[in-house]
Amino acid sequence: MNTAQETVEYGSDEEGDAFIDSGDVLAEVPDDGDHPMDEDDEAEEGVGDLPSGDSDVKDNSLQHFATHNGSVFAISCHPTEPLAVSGGEDDLGYIWDITDGEVIVKLTGHTDSVCSASFSSDGQMVATGGMDGKVRIWRRVGTTDFRNWEFLTELQGPDEVIWLRWHPRGTILLAGSNDSTVWLWQLPSGNTMQVFAGHSGPVQCGEFTPDGKRIVTASEDGTLMYWDPRSPTPLFKLSPQDARFDLENITSLAINASSTLAVVGGTSGSVRVVSLSKGEVVGALGGHAEGESVEAVQFVDLAGTGSSPGVVVTGGTDGKACVWDLTTMRLRATLEHQDAVTSLLTHPAPKSHLIVSASADNTLRTWDARTGALVKEHTGHHGPILSASLGLQGSVVVSGGDDSACLVFTTEVDESG
Repeated sequence: MNTAQETVEYGSDEEGDAFIDSGDVLAEVPDDGDHPMDEDDEAEEGVGDLPSGDSDVKDNSLQHFATHNGSVFAISCHPTEPLAVSGGEDDLGYIWDITDGEVIVKLTGHTDSVCSASFSSDGQMVATGGMDGKVRIWRRVGTTDFRNWEFLTELQGPDEVIWLRWHPRGTILLAGSNDSTVWLWQLPSGNTMQVFAGHSGPVQCGEFTPDGKRIVTASEDGTLMYWDPRSPTPLFKLSPQDARFDLENITSLAINASSTLAVVGGTSGSVRVVSLSKGEVVGALGGHAEGESVEAVQFVDLAGTGSSPGVVVTGGTDGKACVWDLTTMRLRATLEHQDAVTSLLTHPAPKSHLIVSASADNTLRTWDARTGALVKEHTGHHGPILSASLGLQGSVVVSGGDDSACLVFTTEVDESG
């Protein structure tokens, strides 16, 4: 197994944005797009078993993609191009054009549901992760357009892939597994850089810190771990035995733009704010119903600076998205759905006050986080929405549903007026 020592240089805490060794074959993109991370690419199991036969649903989408034969568990928009990648219950992924629904490439090779799919931060690669434990990588061919893609490699190691995350600036891929491990690979070589072990249950969520230097993972066993990617030993670990950290199973995680705070939610309905520099709980947020799982967390940069503690939004199976001020640890607003909130997305600047929520009530909604006002409701799905992603600098939201469909919506006003 290749180790991290030969492949990566993440930089010390005192350095600026040194995260990848220049000797690696990695693509670096300017940090001017501020593309939001996708928070919930995984399937939400057993959420909102609603009837799907409602033929009276108003459809205000721009485009449909109906090629999947089964639930769509994962969706991710390309960082710059009008493309999306989706993965589903049919063991397939597709890269497709969000303007006309055309299939660009069919992503084959999985033998079980594709539960995660996403483009790399530079948009040159795409990864799919499946319940079969496979992680498959495709790469753009040529430089003229994004219409041609080739299969690059298959990565193995996990028993069952729960989620995938690309490094925010390099072609390094992180995967969480149901076997309690987390895997880190370098691409295009496919070398295994690190295997993180220490959780005792499925690793339900994980993220790179936005500065690219650290990794945070959290598990069904109720533990949270903070890692230096170069070391197999966590920098710190929080468990249900630690003061104020009992969340039962941890189901969601987000990290603020300055990489100093993590917010985690669990099946108990509780939310905790964790200082990554101190390794301790610094706040508890209690707006969700007891026993209702917190399925999504996203930071919102209302000030546009990324420096203050800021605002965080948490979404739960109680149908609420709670907007919190982390300076005061108080609730700013409550956004309502009729069923579980399955995904939350935050817009890039200059409209970073806008958030999109997706729900098992078959709708998505765009909100103004400053006031809690509903900006637009997105309808057209005939089943729970399992995944969503913003594209084209936040001007569109693309969703994947239990109804086998992917829909494309404008996030604010309809183009027709």
